[in-house]
Amino acid sequence: MNKNDAQKLCKTALSDLKEQLEEGKSESVQRLLMAMALFHDYSFHNVMMIVSQRPDATHVAGIRTWNRLNRFVKKGEKGIAIFAPMIFKNGEEQKRDRQGESSSISFRVVHVFDISQTEGEPLPETVTVTGDPAAYLERLRLAVTNRGIALLYEDDLGPALGRSSGGTIKLVKGLTPAEEYSVLAHEFGHELLHHGPNRGETPKERRELEAESVAFILCRYAGLECSTSHTDYIHVFGGDPHTLGDSFDIVQRTASDIIEAMTVEPKALAA
Repeated sequence: MNKNDAQKLCKTALSDLKEQLEEGKSESVQRLLMAMALFHDYSFHNVMMIVSQRPDATHVAGIRTWNRLNRFVKKGEKGIAIFAPMIFKNGEEQKRDRQGESSSISFRVVHVFDISQTEGEPLPETVTVTGDPAAYLERLRLAVTNRGIALLYEDDLGPALGRSSGGTIKLVKGLTPAEEYSVLAHEFGHELLHHGPNRGETPKERRELEAESVAFILCRYAGLECSTSHTDYIHVFGGDPHTLGDSFDIVQRTASDIIEAMTVEPKALAA
């Protein structure tokens, strides 16, 4: 594939991505965003209370929240006690509050439950990339290392599947070939787009949109089944057709450069 063909492929893929974003969020990302909104952050004190009572807790919420997600507390489960603020107003205190003075605040004990104490529908997840990248994965790895970027595999990266830190890409071990290809493409996009002298201050939402757009193009190039995985990810970070349009040129150039590097014969890449 020559440079012109690569640029044409990138332009077509970006146009398709823009159309998909205009069509709106998929059902899976709508459920994911609802779940994210419902799982509020807890204070440090309450986190300590949760950990002391249930060290293995991962997702905690009240009964009503779990019910809204079509999950229900199992019979016999004991709640995790935390403190919730209460605002008291009465008589003269209420009058003063209306004049701009603070109300008195106290706390009461409420109970939440970990996901392991509930049953029902699984928590929503964004759709993953599937298919067989075949030789494309090895070509992408070689393109990364030939740029002087170290590629490392870790047992655990917390909630992330991959990380880019300017000269190093880390991936979680055990990903399927399709998932590794997609995650590596995303992190490679970060390396090329966001670690230069003029791109470090780009807002996080824009960085994620650009990196995932590069991944979308490279997955399309490898013939992988992306479904809604990339558009869902972009939506989670507030991406839309307008912000994609603002990044169109730099995303297209970056993806085109990567495709060109991947088109070179592996022996030449490794030299």
